[in-house]
Amino acid sequence: MPTDVPTAAGRGTARRLAGTLHRRPRLRLALLLTAPLLWLTVLYLGSLAVLFVSAFWTTNSFTSQVVKVWSTDNFHALFTTPVFRQVVLRSVGVALAVTVLCAVIAFPLAFYTARVARPKWRPLLVVAILTPLWASYLVKVYAWRLILSEGGLADWMLAPFGLSGPGYGLPATVLTLTYLWLPYMILPLHTALEQLPASLLEASADLGARPGRTFRSVVLPMVLPSVAAGSVFTFSLSLGDYITVQIVGGKTQLIGNLVYSNIELNLPMAAALGTVPVAVIVLYLLAIRRTGALNSL
Repeated sequence: MPTDVPTAAGRGTARRLAGTLHRRPRLRLALLLTAPLLWLTVLYLGSLAVLFVSAFWTTNSFTSQVVKVWSTDNFHALFTTPVFRQVVLRSVGVALAVTVLCAVIAFPLAFYTARVARPKWRPLLVVAILTPLWASYLVKVYAWRLILSEGGLADWMLAPFGLSGPGYGLPATVLTLTYLWLPYMILPLHTALEQLPASLLEASADLGARPGRTFRSVVLPMVLPSVAAGSVFTFSLSLGDYITVQIVGGKTQLIGNLVYSNIELNLPMAAALGTVPVAVIVLYLLAIRRTGALNSL
């Protein structure tokens, strides 16, 4: 009998705890989210805080050692040096160009997979869209390096028209990044178009609207949040990329390259440069928040 008393007491405590959690769903939710939120706060937000703080440090020009003295020299150089301004503007322009190209290419593909293809083929088409994501990032980029090389596949396909491939440079970087991040734009568009009620399209046709008017007045407003949601991935991934431009970009420099090249020589300057993509992405998210894109992620 004495051995049963602790067991009964433990069961009673467990029942009371279970009853308390059942009556208080907010407490249950808080306990479930504590661990992941703590992980997010310490590792993600903590690393961003360290990045921001270290951007105000300086470097000893003789020893290249980090001097933990508060200074705004890095940000002053970032905003006043023409090279830095050009690289930042070029990086934002590349990210925007990749996003626009992904949206233009993704829409007809998503429309076909969601509205035109037979239902039994749609899952296979979605798998085909996802297949490039399963391959190695470096394998895909080096494949494009071979395609765009002199005498490569691009030159061979354009030779009958008297043209040649873009070679290595900024256009090659935009083209390669568009290929890499295209699935991230197709998938949200496919989902939005698949959920688009057919009755809306039929009603627009019954009222005499042409396909172009139906697209502008019915389809585009319905899928615009999904386009914006996909652009979050294409824009942010393109803005922070530095490997693709090293492989196919030739002499082109983006902000990721400057961060990488300054890590060993001038870590505080690299941190200051690293804050630029973070700030740009935050401003981008604030700009598209009104479209409802964040609810589509």
